[in-house]
Amino acid sequence: MTGHRCEGSARTGHLGLCTDLYELRMVASYLRQGMTAPATFSLFIRPNLARPWYVALGIERVLELLPRFTFGPEELDELERLGIDRRTREQLASWEIDSGELWAVPDGTVVLAQEPLLEMTAPLPVAQLLETAVMNLVQYPTLVATKAARCALVADGRKLADFGFRRAHGLETGIEAALAAYLGGGFATSNVEAGRRYGLPTTGTMAHSYVQACDDEREAFRRFASDHPDHSVLLVDTYDTVEGVRRAIEVSRELGITPRGVRLDSGDLGQLAVEARRLLDDAGFQDAEVIASGGLDEEEIHRLLSAGAPIDGFGVGTSLTVSQDAPGLDIVYKLVEYDGRPVAKFSGDKSIFPGRKQVFRRDQDVAKDTLSVRDGDDAGTPLLHAAWRDGTRLIADFDHETVRERVREGLQLLPQSWRRPPYVEHTPLPTLGRALEDLTEEVRRSAYEDG
Repeated sequence: MTGHRCEGSARTGHLGLCTDLYELRMVASYLRQGMTAPATFSLFIRPNLARPWYVALGIERVLELLPRFTFGPEELDELERLGIDRRTREQLASWEIDSGELWAVPDGTVVLAQEPLLEMTAPLPVAQLLETAVMNLVQYPTLVATKAARCALVADGRKLADFGFRRAHGLETGIEAALAAYLGGGFATSNVEAGRRYGLPTTGTMAHSYVQACDDEREAFRRFASDHPDHSVLLVDTYDTVEGVRRAIEVSRELGITPRGVRLDSGDLGQLAVEARRLLDDAGFQDAEVIASGGLDEEEIHRLLSAGAPIDGFGVGTSLTVSQDAPGLDIVYKLVEYDGRPVAKFSGDKSIFPGRKQVFRRDQDVAKDTLSVRDGDDAGTPLLHAAWRDGTRLIADFDHETVRERVREGLQLLPQSWRRPPYVEHTPLPTLGRALEDLTEEVRRSAYEDG
């Protein structure tokens, strides 16, 4: 798994500028004021009814970031241009993230809102300056993996392919999306570079332009199937879909091959799938697949299959790569402890809980999660583990098949009502452990008394 790119980093190898300016302003002040004691920041997702659960992803990316979050000569020149003082620049010139610790859930863990995906403890300037990059590296893969998992659940074992590269927000984003979609439950991607880079299965046959470029549809099928007899999933909806299926059958018989299947990309996919399946079966091609694509998401896949559509696989594009119904997670990275003192924020629905935390999962049931303090003795299996300490990685190397299996196992722990539309009426949240409740109340009283 290779590191995520930030503009300019490919040239200089340093990622220190992958941040927001206000982070640098705070860091400069921290350093001038001697505010360098250990600080813990907690990264979690705020509640959102559109996403009752999440597939956590991006921890590996954060581990890759830590040794590269440095400042070279070009980065320091930019800081000077921005008005960052000389003393701060000199300190950043020798900056290395080699002290502190990162606790995190393993990539592929199914989590709820408010549950930390990771907690970073380091000297305050270090932990603060990591905020923007860490949020970026976790937010997008978690977003796409969660969307893919939702689609995979409703597909119920049928093939699910990522077709979203062309609609992704940039080339690198599309490659990252393909990996996240595969980890979340997809079986393949159309993205060739993602396949090469990460060893993912790739899939793809033809587009409408191939049919249009030929004199007629039958000739298009004949040429393509002759050239690719082992990949002859023919796109049949360029003109008349049912007639396209008939022509695909005729050409297959003429060439003496068994078609891999047909793809439906427009129209009433449910009814057209019924017609296509009947024609293929009557022709003796019972093993040929009916694949559907075109504007699909988990809601539409669920509707089609609930109505009995005989579809064997789905290509999902835009809705997956950009998570079209919920294109961003309300992910935050908040200070919860400084210099041994638990801190919190009390501001309505943006309040946060103080202190280093742990999530305990009882009876292998996500609905029974408890959010508590790091050293709590609550019942259940702890989800967060030490992943990095003082520059040393503490977890196994990333393996995408291991992560895929973790996702699959995690999805099995979801209550049935959370697995497919209409999902939930209220956003599920973890139960608060008594120790965390007591700590929160203690910090609240202290804050109001000091105020």
